[in-house]
Amino acid sequence: MGRFVNPDNSAFQVALNSKIYIDKTGLIACMNDVLDSTDGYICNSRPRRFGKSYAANMLAAYYSKGADSEEMFFDLEIGKTEDFKKHLNKYDVIHIDVQWFLTNCEEAENVVAYITSIVLDELREIYPEILSEDVRSLPDGLSRVKDKTGQKFIIIIDEWDCVIRNSNDQALVHKYLQFLHSLF
Repeated sequence: MGRFVNPDNSAFQVALNSKIYIDKTGLIACMNDVLDSTDGYICNSRPRRFGKSYAANMLAAYYSKGADSEEMFFDLEIGKTEDFKKHLNKYDVIHIDVQWFLTNCEEAENVVAYITSIVLDELREIYPEILSEDVRSLPDGLSRVKDKTGQKFIIIIDEWDCVIRNSNDQALVHKYLQFLHSLF
């Protein structure tokens, strides 16, 4: 269980603890229907303050191998579906909050390298026999793990557009968009 690779379910638990909680686990059922298909690339685009981060935390809690979430989801809408347990906590999940990385990166132009470095370090802890220090790109690392284990990744990117929104540096935006493209 890491911060960004196979996170636990604590962020979603905070939402469940709220006095006002609206069950949106139907989104998980939609995701389950498109896993292992070309329809599995989903962009949840909503106006600000409409629950995108909440949805990202929910998806990470459901799919992540780093969580034990059966009890958390059992009484929710997804818990009533036939394939509730089929995908529950069965995947390597990479959950990237780009705003966090941008805020914590010393220089914005290094955000792609920063994301890559931190996520690869966590992946090396999980797959030390597959990912040596010579692996320097995230797509290469993901490809090597998939080739050796057959395990696919679920990648959740929250605040994916903050680099674009917050930068006038076209070279940075281009580099960032190339990075996103390379992941998929």
